[in-house]
Amino acid sequence: MKFEPIELFNTYSIVARDEQTGNLGVAVQTHQMCVGAHVPWLKSGIGAVATQSLVNLHFGPMGLSMLQEGVPAQKVVNALVASDKDAHVRQVAVVDNKGRVGAWTGPNCISEAGHHIGDGYSVQANMMTHPNVVKAMADAYENASGVLAERMMSALHAAQSEGGDIRGMQSAALVIVGEHFLGTGDPFEERSIYDLRVDEHEYPLEELDRLVRFRRAQLIDTEGYRQLEEGHRDEAINTWMRARQLAPELEEMAYWQAVTLADEYNDVITAAKILSQMLMKEVRKDHWIDLIKRLQYCGIIERQGAGDELLAQLDL
Repeated sequence: MKFEPIELFNTYSIVARDEQTGNLGVAVQTHQMCVGAHVPWLKSGIGAVATQSLVNLHFGPMGLSMLQEGVPAQKVVNALVASDKDAHVRQVAVVDNKGRVGAWTGPNCISEAGHHIGDGYSVQANMMTHPNVVKAMADAYENASGVLAERMMSALHAAQSEGGDIRGMQSAALVIVGEHFLGTGDPFEERSIYDLRVDEHEYPLEELDRLVRFRRAQLIDTEGYRQLEEGHRDEAINTWMRARQLAPELEEMAYWQAVTLADEYNDVITAAKILSQMLMKEVRKDHWIDLIKRLQYCGIIERQGAGDELLAQLDL
């Protein structure tokens, strides 16, 4: 055996570009810990790479470097394969910022193994229980609705419904980056839109579903703040409600929405309604109330008396 066990990421994955937004994504599941640290490689506005089977980690940075130089996806794959004497046991897929796709499945990848290139995406799998996993992934992705993250999750679930990895499940990951590469060198400006990992779990896809839902709610919540800053108060209130309904477990969303409305917009009545609904479900209710007082005392709540006004209006 000429490889380190940690490199054996036999798995199923999808790389895709969303035609509407230009966002790029990789989603993956395997029976091994920490798949998110090895398989997905992405750069905003440049492209995405999934390297798997007997993973060659160099394929990630090498592939992104070529994509940044404008090399089309399939030519990137061809170059990666040509550079590796062990390409016969590798699997790699690439999508670039124009939606062009390339993929390779080495002839000695552990069966069942294969890939399918579609319009702006590729699905690939190896060491699968049954041979129809790849087709199921492609069909599921093409027929799915929703945002890119949700459509990619549909592909992963389809793979698992067809038996998935012959060894079972253990870890999963989903990463999505934006359309634009800023090139500033500031890592905070190039952060991923989704960067979610389930490093070890009995049911990693179900756990990843939960994280995707939470992250989707956060993004909707952020959109509400943008609308509020632009003067669209009613739209913001409705957007915030959608976020809370999508992920009611994220109690901090409601909390900071209420604080923002009471402090910055002097809308104590709406703030109190949001906060009261959140606190009625909280076993740590007294702690959250005390935090309002602390925020007011230290100046994070800036409008004088806003915290006291909010607390006085609570309906508990």
